[in-house]
Amino acid sequence: MVESAQLESPVSEAPVLQTEPKAEATTRLFSLDAFRGTVMLLMLAERMRLPEVARAFPHSAIWGLIAFNTEHVDWQGCSLHDLIQPAFSFLVGAALPFSIASRKMKGQTFWPMFGHAVRRALILIFLGIFLRSLLSSQTYFTFEDTLTQIGLGYVFLFLLGFVRPRTQVVTLVLILICFWLAFALYPAPGPLFDYTRVGVPANWPHNYTGFLSHWNKNSNLSWAFDVWFLNLFPRERPFVFNEGGWSTLSFIPTIATMILGLLAGEWLKAKGSKEQKLRGLVIAGSALLLLGLVCQWAGICPIVKRVWTSSYTLYSGGWVLLILAAFYALIEWKGWRRWAFPLLVVGMNSIAVYVMSWTMSNFFANAVDRHLGWALSPMAGPTFQPVLQGFAVILIFWLILLWMYNRKIFLRI
Repeated sequence: MVESAQLESPVSEAPVLQTEPKAEATTRLFSLDAFRGTVMLLMLAERMRLPEVARAFPHSAIWGLIAFNTEHVDWQGCSLHDLIQPAFSFLVGAALPFSIASRKMKGQTFWPMFGHAVRRALILIFLGIFLRSLLSSQTYFTFEDTLTQIGLGYVFLFLLGFVRPRTQVVTLVLILICFWLAFALYPAPGPLFDYTRVGVPANWPHNYTGFLSHWNKNSNLSWAFDVWFLNLFPRERPFVFNEGGWSTLSFIPTIATMILGLLAGEWLKAKGSKEQKLRGLVIAGSALLLLGLVCQWAGICPIVKRVWTSSYTLYSGGWVLLILAAFYALIEWKGWRRWAFPLLVVGMNSIAVYVMSWTMSNFFANAVDRHLGWALSPMAGPTFQPVLQGFAVILIFWLILLWMYNRKIFLRI
């Protein structure tokens, strides 16, 4: 049996190494930990550079599918890689009902919990900025990092954890409608707009025409906000555009994604049979998926992760719910837990994985090349050497996490 402990949010408790407290009476959902571990492994898989390998096989449909799902789409659409951030954000919300219940059982009242939520949010924001600044000569103030985006909305999410589900649903709907409306009301780029000035190639095939042009890259509301907001901070050079089109304002619909997780967590924590809970996840996921596609097909709102459009929130939320349903079916409903142990090791120390991926990946990659390159090169050849090198780094990370897991050491925020 895997030894379980109190279920916290994916980024949890104090930013120091601690031993895990004794298990609480609240039920632990191993499916959430396994899903979180899968998300983090998908993030680490970037080290394997599979899209580069796929380019060596331009006529292979299988490698084409692998390449599509291991990198972000250029603008419209959604790959498996595009689901990493919404899944992580969703799981923050899904764990919150269990965390609040556990703290109440320990006798904590609202205000100490609120103060903890504020501290957690600030640490997440500053940690995200710190990690993004590692290769800069000064603090790189940017707010599109996953941790920062979660931190910007975490206190609001925490407050929603104390209201009725109906209020949570109304808040979710209002966020999606108001965010869509704000983009729709912001002036669309005209025919004379110079896209090359904002890093978009002339005649870029992903630019929309007509109503959907309100969501074109680096010419929309989020871009305009960042041109004002990010230049309030000291910078090496003035901010003109983000090369990928990522934006600060995405934290607003990220809150909606976390609310979806909050609702899912409340649903899984409530009374009812496992069959009922599984059926509810599948129905809700399918409905959100379809609704997101309808918004795209009807020309109401495009599915674009880089500005986290309202339709993308629905579409990605639908996929995340369906994937969670699959984990719930296998682990909670069928009771098949043993296979998920490698995922639990990662999922129960997700903040450690995230920090390691930013600070230690290159160190271990260089070490692998230095000490094992002589064996990997002839074994894999130049095409597949990045795959073996990346896999070796992931294995090293996993062994470190296993050591931490066996000693009940967890990096908490």
